[in-house]
Amino acid sequence: MPLLNKIRAHSRSDRSPLQSRSTPPSPDTPWGAARLALTAFFAVDGFLFAAWVVRIPDVRSQVNASHSALGLALLCVSAGAVATMPLVGRLCLRYGSRPVTVGSLALLGVAVPLPAHTHTVAALGGVLLLFGAGYGAANVAMNSAAVDLVAALRRPVMPSFHAGYSLGGLLGAGIGGLLAGTLTTAWALGLSGLLGLAVTAVAGAVLLRSPAAPLVAPARPASADSAPGVPRARLLVLLLGFTALCCAYGEGAIADWATLHLTDDVHASAGAAAAGYAAYAFAMTTGRVGGTWLSIRLGQTRVMFLGGLTAAAGMLLAALAPAVPLALVGLVLVGLGLANIFPLAIAQAGATGGPQGVALASTLGYAGMLVGPPVIGFLADAASLPLALTTVAVAATVAAVLPLTARAR
Repeated sequence: MPLLNKIRAHSRSDRSPLQSRSTPPSPDTPWGAARLALTAFFAVDGFLFAAWVVRIPDVRSQVNASHSALGLALLCVSAGAVATMPLVGRLCLRYGSRPVTVGSLALLGVAVPLPAHTHTVAALGGVLLLFGAGYGAANVAMNSAAVDLVAALRRPVMPSFHAGYSLGGLLGAGIGGLLAGTLTTAWALGLSGLLGLAVTAVAGAVLLRSPAAPLVAPARPASADSAPGVPRARLLVLLLGFTALCCAYGEGAIADWATLHLTDDVHASAGAAAAGYAAYAFAMTTGRVGGTWLSIRLGQTRVMFLGGLTAAAGMLLAALAPAVPLALVGLVLVGLGLANIFPLAIAQAGATGGPQGVALASTLGYAGMLVGPPVIGFLADAASLPLALTTVAVAATVAAVLPLTARAR
């Protein structure tokens, strides 16, 4: 899932448009090309990540890893991303987010095929550090570029970029499932990496040739927070950050463990297991496409509350279902429920605490992705993988309740 790193514009309330002090582009400026190119980067990022996810069972067997050992290896993806994100933020400030986006996606395309050529858990962890570095760098750079472009266009098109990521994940999982019985892991990941590099070259040329988006200053409220209000604002941001954490915990668990759960516990074929992740990715895409519409009509807090409860019910069904069709229905509900929680939590944190609020909430949110894989792995070894996955339902319930607490305060 892409994480916000550098936000230079935020809304005055949860329903107001982005405010910019720069002059908006006129209708005849070529923003369309930049938007399409950036959407392609989001899509290929999701595609490459999904291409890796659907091959996790094969790689696990290849390196002969236990659940806990695999969890530690998967932790290296998050570790590589966390180590890279601060550096990438500085690179974006110095060289611009668009060139860094191109370089980051190129690194990710090179790293994707490497897990298929490892034969020990240690080697797998090493290449996943590189994979995580490329993935984290891409998410920071892409979101930085998207924030600038959204503010310049003065249109709320950010959900379309994240929908592009989800659509890429859907395509990656779907194609990976169709080819699961035809191509070896090495060929599948190798071809995915080549496709990623090709898209990076084409979209990168378009993005770099497009006019750079002007710098954006955040809109400020009519009066600044009083001194007693500052701790209250920080508390609200913390609550929203923990909401993002709970959502990211669930997203990480589904990405890293859903296919293994379907193959090992529900006895699905490799193709059906890949279809399970594809169903989740399709539901996530659908939910994000409709996220703006739902937020306008129901309000952001209500969308987050209902989404959390939907995800919790879906995860219980997916984790405990005795048959593949029921498990797939559960994963669809999880995708629909989690789709808008993270982006809405980050948006509300920005409205409350400005760019500092976004940074704090994003950091907490990524912590959920960091701790999810190893926690699930250790719980699976201690009890069972289905029982470990029920913790996602608990986290989703917490994500549903925390925004209500933040709103009440």
